Amino acid sequence: MAETDFSLKRADLDQDQAPIRIAPLEKIFDVCRSMSLWPMTFGLACCAIEMMAVGMARFDIARYGAEVFRPSPRQSDLMIVAGTVTKKMAPAVVRLYEQMPGPKWVMALGNCSISGGPFNFKGQYNVVEGVDRIIPVDVYVPGCPPRPEALLEGLFLIQEKITGKRWWPVAKPVGSAVVEGGVR
Repeated sequence: MAETDFSLKRADLDQDQAPIRIAPLEKIFDVCRSMSLWPMTFGLACCAIEMMAVGMARFDIARYGAEVFRPSPRQSDLMIVAGTVTKKMAPAVVRLYEQMPGPKWVMALGNCSISGGPFNFKGQYNVVEGVDRIIPVDVYVPGCPPRPEALLEGLFLIQEKITGKRWWPVAKPVGSAVVEGGVR
């Protein structure tokens, strides 16, 4: 057999940086968490209808890692509060939040969960003026009711909060309309 002389060229590497960088394990876990969120449905009003629409084929929230809506707080890490929280319902919201395993995130979906909506007026006696008065909220998605695209944008903001990086492109406005402004 003839001896062949192969001259291999070495890759031109910057000597200050290692050719392979291993991210800390926590960053890897954060990416996995952000791409496999398990939202808990807590629909209290009309915003829940829009939340159901996000799970259907047209908007398909499963593409973005939040495939399974869980009915149990012990199996979820994202609580989506959609609708008016009354003072009688507030202890249940707090209890469900406390039963969720950590790390956990909360999305206030719709004007009613953010500020009480049209039910927040002087002299009202039964509406909590924002779910953030009873549990910490990570993302606010305004609207009455907010469109499914706005809920997806809220999900993207949760993912960005978890990883520190935006994974999906920012939606461009269509014509003169802006996709549910005020989410960011």
